[in-house]
Amino acid sequence: MSDYAEYSRKMDKTIEILTADFGAVRAGRANAQVLDRITVPYYGVDSPIGQVGSISSPDARTLVIQPWDATLLKPIEKAIQSSDLGINPQNDGRVVRLIFPQLTEDRRKELTKQVKKYGEDAKVAIRNIRRDAVEFFKGQKKKSEITEDDLKKCEKDLQDLTDKYTKKIDDMCAKKEKELMEI
Repeated sequence: MSDYAEYSRKMDKTIEILTADFGAVRAGRANAQVLDRITVPYYGVDSPIGQVGSISSPDARTLVIQPWDATLLKPIEKAIQSSDLGINPQNDGRVVRLIFPQLTEDRRKELTKQVKKYGEDAKVAIRNIRRDAVEFFKGQKKKSEITEDDLKKCEKDLQDLTDKYTKKIDDMCAKKEKELMEI
């Protein structure tokens, strides 16, 4: 009789994928890509902000633009103000800071729905792994490699394993939703 290590590994992999999916759902995260379409005049040429300085994100809601040429601070500030970004830049004489506001209630609800969908997809994957395992053990029973009692025990153990991973997914979803709804 085969052990459940292979199926447990597949379920662990599902949890890893879910964790990666949740990592992509950032609550109010500052993203440097919003600056890609904003240009500043630099030696007579309109250049994207990313090409005239370095852009960093010291925390989740802040972008810091440090131009390579200090004379660009004012033009960068003006370009951001005149853009449709809706964020007022702060110029301290060395860098320009952009502080992104908290997420709106609607956006939070939208992201929560996305988290629930990721969780449901992971549960479906877990149930598919269980189904494949049950099919494997039924095949062994058909070939008389295991007894009827062994098959029943396998099905029960697989259901217990499935329940354990499903609960883990529910806990992960609840934690991520709580994180998203925090203000």
